[in-house]
Amino acid sequence: MVHMLFLSALLLLVAFLVGSAPVGHAVLSRSGVNVRVTNAYNLGVENVLHRVGPGLAFVTALLDAAKGFLAILMASSVNSPELSVLAGLAAYLGHLNPPRALYGQTPPRGRGNLVLLGVMAGLAVTGAVPLWVAALPVVVYAGVAGFWGYVTAATLAGVLAFTLAVAALPLGPAAKLAALGLLVAAGWRFKENLGRMLDGTEPRLGEAVPMAGRRSDEVVAAFMIHPMTLENFWSARRFAWLRPLVEKGLISEAGVRQMAESLRPMKVGELQGIRTTDGKSIRCYLLSSPLLPDVFRDNPDLATRRAIEGARLAQELGAEVFGLGAFWSVVGNKGVDVQAAVPDITITNGGAYTSGTIKAAIPGILAHFAAEGRDLKQATAAVVGANGVVAFGIARTIAPQVGKVIMIGRDLERLERSAATLRRAAKDTEIVTTTSYDTLKEADLIFTATSDPNPVIFPQHVKSGAWIFDEGRPADVDESVQAIPGVRVIPGGVVRPPGGMTSHIDLQFGEGQVPACLAETLIIAATGEHGRKSLGPQTLTENINFFVEQAAKLGFEVVD
Repeated sequence: MVHMLFLSALLLLVAFLVGSAPVGHAVLSRSGVNVRVTNAYNLGVENVLHRVGPGLAFVTALLDAAKGFLAILMASSVNSPELSVLAGLAAYLGHLNPPRALYGQTPPRGRGNLVLLGVMAGLAVTGAVPLWVAALPVVVYAGVAGFWGYVTAATLAGVLAFTLAVAALPLGPAAKLAALGLLVAAGWRFKENLGRMLDGTEPRLGEAVPMAGRRSDEVVAAFMIHPMTLENFWSARRFAWLRPLVEKGLISEAGVRQMAESLRPMKVGELQGIRTTDGKSIRCYLLSSPLLPDVFRDNPDLATRRAIEGARLAQELGAEVFGLGAFWSVVGNKGVDVQAAVPDITITNGGAYTSGTIKAAIPGILAHFAAEGRDLKQATAAVVGANGVVAFGIARTIAPQVGKVIMIGRDLERLERSAATLRRAAKDTEIVTTTSYDTLKEADLIFTATSDPNPVIFPQHVKSGAWIFDEGRPADVDESVQAIPGVRVIPGGVVRPPGGMTSHIDLQFGEGQVPACLAETLIIAATGEHGRKSLGPQTLTENINFFVEQAAKLGFEVVD
């Protein structure tokens, strides 16, 4: 008895190791294929066929199926149907979770469908289960895939059919639990695909996933977003079901926040229909790890780790450029650490074109201000967030044109160093530095560009008739400021891409419009000028000018 238990355990261990062997990965690697980009889990069989050709695709598929078949064949030596089903589960788990102790950095994992096919073939050939039980999941898979088109749904339906069939057989509880384990493992493996189905972004059979280099007139980019509030969190279809549970008190808001912090980056949408004036089509994946703004401040290490994971996902999806939006743009030393961790894809924080859109918008704002009979030389302008690169750029632009500039920031010593530079360049302008928002009450013009997750400008800070250019994302100006007589709030850094952009994700910049940092990501992809990426705190003037010029050529429009 002990001997049989030992032999059974050994066979299950061997089945796991056989299933974990990255044979397909090894064949593709030796053939010079980029195995991280050629990842069936993200791209699907059709795109793998396109990437590597039918010959290599067939060989790797056959090897994966052979792993499942071999595991069952070895287990059949004991002549125990229960052990054979358990061996199938062990091989599948090994394929999904190859141990790092053996293979180092875990290779990209496939869906495991071909391993399951090999398991079913092995169970049928060895007689561990009746032929109809092994054939049933294949028939169900084909029917669901043909009718609905989702490989995810077809796989889970097939495994469910197998689990129910095994439950109906006169087998021991070990076999029934093993079949249930296959269903649970497949469900966990496909959880992200299920989320994409809910969001409407999971491709069906026949809908090839766009990849860099697939079409000569199409480029692919990716952009990282996050919810600004729980309201944004609910807007994703895959999380909408949580809202009524929170409202009824069945789940706490703190519990939802904790869950959001545990989620790895996922694909939540796409921007389609963007086409430049020179005929280049741009498709952009929207990725998200749903961290709320306070997490970026309180746990920057987690935010950086999620940004790195997002960059890897973007690369696996075939994107050439990965943009960091909103608070993602400040993590990891403003993208430097993310680029170092994922060197094979271009990372940008979007700072250059963001500065460019401001540079392009300011002359128009000042001209409109003057056209209303207001004397710029007698006007006081305030710049909020002046410790930052973008806000200091604003201060440098407006200083020679107004009578007084109030620079507001958190670090007074740094502000004074910046102010000294401005005083040398604009000798006739009074430059004041302060950390107090109360001084905003003097300003006729307010330019604000902070990275604060909450509004920083309220009615008590603003006088009647002031104009406010709000570059903050999320907005620096509280909505209540709009009620002050004569106040005009102008959103900054909003761009309309060329063509008819569509997306089911509301980016909250207006229909058909995107933030400038996202537009920079698209422009890099369209031009192929990857060296123009924005990383770190410094933004080169030549890159700012480049994006302004290229945006105009490609048909991007700054929204006034």
